[in-house]
Amino acid sequence: MGGRRGTRTRAAVTAGVWTLAVTVGAAVLPAARPTGPVAHATAPAAVRAPATCVAPEASLRPSTADGPAVRRVKERGRLIVGVDQNSYRWGYRDPATGELSGFDIDLARAIAKAILGDPGKVVFLAIPTNQRIPALEKGKVDIIARTMTINCERVRQVSFSTAYFEAGQQVLAPKASPVTAFDDSLRGKKVCTAKGSTGETELKNESHGASVLTVPNQLDCLVRLQLGQVDAVITDSALAAGQAAQDPSVRLVGKPFTTESYGVAMNLKDEDLVRRVNAVLEDYRRGGEASPWMLAYRKWLAADLQGITAPPEPRYRD
Repeated sequence: MGGRRGTRTRAAVTAGVWTLAVTVGAAVLPAARPTGPVAHATAPAAVRAPATCVAPEASLRPSTADGPAVRRVKERGRLIVGVDQNSYRWGYRDPATGELSGFDIDLARAIAKAILGDPGKVVFLAIPTNQRIPALEKGKVDIIARTMTINCERVRQVSFSTAYFEAGQQVLAPKASPVTAFDDSLRGKKVCTAKGSTGETELKNESHGASVLTVPNQLDCLVRLQLGQVDAVITDSALAAGQAAQDPSVRLVGKPFTTESYGVAMNLKDEDLVRRVNAVLEDYRRGGEASPWMLAYRKWLAADLQGITAPPEPRYRD
């Protein structure tokens, strides 16, 4: 067991991303931190979470008009973004440069450039999975760009942009594991997932006889899998692909058992910011193979998530 543990740890480090530090709590990443929380303007009476939820991916139509939230960002001169710093390919600290990198980081910089004219005018805050919604509700951040799945429960608490990526929950397990899918092969096994994640919800609905460990961040699950403390991980297929790229001793098993869309999350009151982010996403998708979205996909994700030919089509509710 000791030998296997050492092999897994070395494999992860060789892939170029540290995985041993278990992240707890929100950390301020290197950047000028703003003073005080984000102040949200009082919302008009019409701004509400959707009364019913039929298509949670349907967002507000894009607009470049400045409302209270956009003016707040401009007056501050910085966009405050909640991100992950532990998800390889999505939002992670590049050990070679020390810089935050990944698909979500590029998108956050594109939003900052559109609003403030400079992709560098952004403050990144590392937010654990289960603190994403509280960070928005308490005004710690303007937006969350952190592989956050849009669903009916969450649209009652925060607003989302249109979908910028589609994934699904899947099982990550050691290559020699008898676990074969999200099914009864999990019976008697110990499974890890992030607290507040879609994976936790799915396991509450059906655990297939597994015991469940929840942790603050998905990378914490990979660490525990490497240490032999759990038998499998339930996470988004997109994140699992990045974890498998970090550690060649683990693999994705079975097929994705949900269909999920990632969106940029914002406070329910910040309707104008939602519309502005959707305008940015319209431009981000535009251009076919040469679009910023496809360029970012090829740069960060294509090696691990092959076969994607276009971003998801936006859906609007107004």
